[in-house]
Amino acid sequence: MRDEFAGTLSGGQRKLLEMARALMVEPNMVMLDEPMAGVNPALKQSLLDHVKGLRDEGMTVLFVEHDMDMVQEISDWVVVMAEGRIIAEGPPASIGQNQAVVDAYLGAHHDAALDLGED
Repeated sequence: MRDEFAGTLSGGQRKLLEMARALMVEPNMVMLDEPMAGVNPALKQSLLDHVKGLRDEGMTVLFVEHDMDMVQEISDWVVVMAEGRIIAEGPPASIGQNQAVVDAYLGAHHDAALDLGED
């Protein structure tokens, strides 16, 4: 794809290009803002593998992400924010069980049956 203009690339290919541009300066840390947003599912695994490779090489990777599957698979430590405040932090396995996180992102009564008021 090296002869293609960036504007002709797919969303996932653009994400990879953005990452490549950031890595050209050989940083110690890379910050990614929702790297999975708008990425074709076929490219998600490739992108995830690239991010995991960076981590495995010792680079610090900080990202903002709403794809919880990615967060669970790649993160060593998770910080959850809601309304500008930290509401939880810890290993990924503990975050999904945190009631404050569940309430903030799924709603306090997410597992209750809906009362449709059919009278």
